[in-house]
Order: sequence, then structure tokens, then C-alpha cells
Amino acid sequence: MQLMADTRDADAGPLAGRTALVTGGGTGLGAAITRALHGAGADVLITGRRPEPLTALSAELERVDGIVCDVADPAAVGQLAAAVADREISIVINNAGIAGPVAPLTEIDVDAWDEVFDINVRGVFLVCRAFLPGMVARGTGDVINLASVSGKRPLVRRTPYCASKMAVIGLTSTLAFEVGPAGVNVNSLSPGPVDGPRMDRNFRLEAERSGRSYEEAVETFVSRAALGRMVTETEVGAAVLAMLAMPGLCGADIDLSAGMVA
Repeated sequence: MQLMADTRDADAGPLAGRTALVTGGGTGLGAAITRALHGAGADVLITGRRPEPLTALSAELERVDGIVCDVADPAAVGQLAAAVADREISIVINNAGIAGPVAPLTEIDVDAWDEVFDINVRGVFLVCRAFLPGMVARGTGDVINLASVSGKRPLVRRTPYCASKMAVIGLTSTLAFEVGPAGVNVNSLSPGPVDGPRMDRNFRLEAERSGRSYEEAVETFVSRAALGRMVTETEVGAAVLAMLAMPGLCGADIDLSAGMVA
């Protein structure tokens, strides 16, 4: 996809003059984060495995460009880095991820386990490996890796997902000490359940399984949160902006869960 020239005013927002890369940026949380970054004045490059969402969002928002890339594929990430070599990527948001199988560990096959780790963990590694050298050379940059509260709390029948998100938190904290001295901030953001189609589907399935109404299934779930609700995609985007506005934040994992407990 042809990248557009920068036509912004200098005072377009706090991130004006910066270019962000958002993996998995065409839908869901990735799209919400893209909108937040765009609203703050950044140019945004979004990646994903399907071209249609990327094309739709880049057509909707100026200064947003989409590039198809499977972050689990080293060759694809290398091609991505080459395609944008003339752009100064100063923000990387590693959002691409999959939920993986819902089953007891003893019933999960190796391929399903590996797919979760390939995208959720290896993808973060490959993208960081590709774009950190430029940040280190410039002496500045921000990396935010999307983890999950499920990486820190039990979630029965979801071992691949939980283990992968804990791996992202561990990768983040260690990487912060590797590149922090060079002026690069690396942090992770751990959302709790996010209000949207995926949770709606889960509530419908739980209502069918338990014989309760949809409303009862929702109430039982959100009663575990201090705020009595789930977080929203917009709040996740706002949290990314807040983290970028905190220059002393490095090696941190931010819990954004409306006070959800296990």
C-alpha cells in the first residue's frame, strides 16, 4: 500500500510528528488504539493478516496506512521493516494476538498451543527485534505490549492464552532493562475483559450452559469487578495514550480491568 505524505499542522496533538506501528490494528482493540493514536496526532501504520480491515480503517482515517503482515512469520516481519525503512517508527504497539483453544490442558493439541505462542509471544519478539534498533540508535522510543490480566490470574480451560500473556509480561520487564538505558521505554498493558462482541458471545454461551438469562450471566460476571462493569475498547486506547504521556514509565505492567478479581 502506498504511504501518504505528512500534511498535518504542527499543533495537531501531543503525538504530532511521531509515527506509531500497531500490530493487529485493523479491528477490535487494535482499531481502538489506532483511533486514539490518530486522535492524538500520530501517523499510524497498522498491520494484520487480513487486508480488508486494514483497507477500511486506512480509508476512514487520514495518516493511517495498512500493511498486511503475519507477525509470527520472520520473513513477513522483515519485509514489513523494509517497506517502512524510510519512516521513523518511534512507537510500537504489539497488539496482535489470538485467544486460542478453550479446553482442559490435557485436550489441547500441540499445534493449537504453538499457534497461540507463535502469534502472542513470538510476534512480539520479532516486531521488537525489527524495530528496536532504530529506537536505540535515536536514543528514544516507546514500546507497549498488550498482555492481559489473564496472564496473572487463573482462567480455567485457557492455559495457552494465560501462559502466553504471562510470557509477554516477562519479556516486557526484561526488555525494559536491555533498552531502557538507551532511552527506550518498554511497558505492558493488561486489560481485563473488554465489552464487545467476544464477551457478548461468551455471555450467551454461559447463559445456555447454566440455564440462566443473558442478563443474569452478565451480572454474575461484572459483579466481580470493583466498578461493576467491564472496560471498553475506548478506555484501552486512552490507557495507551496515558502510558505514552508518562516519560518515567518503564518496565511496568498496567492493570486495566475495572477492578476485576479472579
